[in-house]
Amino acid sequence: MKQIVYSAPGKVILSGEHAVVYGRPALVCAIDKRLTISITPSKTSAPSNQGMKTVEKGVRDFLKQKKIPVPELFFSYSVDSQIPIGRGLGSSAAFSAAASAALLELYTGQEWSLEEINNCAYKIEQVFHKNPSGVDNTAAVFGGLIYFRKEFEFLKTISSLSLKIPSSIEQNLFLIDSGKPEETTAQMVENVGKLYNRKGLLIDKTLRNIEKITKRIVVSFAKEDTVFFRKSIEDNQKELEKLGVVSGKTKSLLKHLQPFGVGKVTGAGGTLGASGFLLFYVEKRERFLAFIQGKRLESMVFHSSYLGLKKII
Repeated sequence: MKQIVYSAPGKVILSGEHAVVYGRPALVCAIDKRLTISITPSKTSAPSNQGMKTVEKGVRDFLKQKKIPVPELFFSYSVDSQIPIGRGLGSSAAFSAAASAALLELYTGQEWSLEEINNCAYKIEQVFHKNPSGVDNTAAVFGGLIYFRKEFEFLKTISSLSLKIPSSIEQNLFLIDSGKPEETTAQMVENVGKLYNRKGLLIDKTLRNIEKITKRIVVSFAKEDTVFFRKSIEDNQKELEKLGVVSGKTKSLLKHLQPFGVGKVTGAGGTLGASGFLLFYVEKRERFLAFIQGKRLESMVFHSSYLGLKKII
């Protein structure tokens, strides 16, 4: 068997972080940063890191549940990624998706449907993150702009939207790195869960507000309404702060960025230090660029991607 190569994109959650864990919708968009994994059959198994061991076991378990024989095969692999790790841009999900696709093909000798690969990747993400929503791996597999909702484990709505982010909005979007959070995604999800247990009514109201904002952003895209989009981003950040997923350091950074536009945490966030990447809508571009250069802030232009999981070889 020849080398098997798959790639998958990273993602940005435009709205719905944490709320999506509690049955609320999330709006997520794949971005043009990708992870590529190459798997080559070999006579002996090359050393694997814990991440690949987790994926390998997850794929084998997935096949056994389907009563598909799993042969004892050895392989070597390499990973090339453009997606920053641990910053809320879906590096783990892209790895789970691409590696699942490659190993499913290695073990069965055939390509699998995107739906089945997504199911397998989600089970692996559950090992990595304990209680993931499934939105990250869905974006990695299907790409594009996705409206995602999980009512129960057996009831998920995955809507690949036909509309795109209008150029009048996307051309003003940047991703700013506030730094790598000290907490993992699983820890942040657990923290919100504990807050929900203590302040159920308040947090439920916050989650409802986030759902409204998510829907407003979809409308802003459909109507190409930059003012509506700007207000939605601003409101979204306020609600995320109520969930306790934004650090003081990140709040301070956003305050210093206020003269140039509005922004929000994208991803699980972080409270002890940094909070990962921020999605920032720029209104004063030249002054913004001068500011981030002067402060030596890592940033990148936001570029949506409508290409999901792809087999290369």
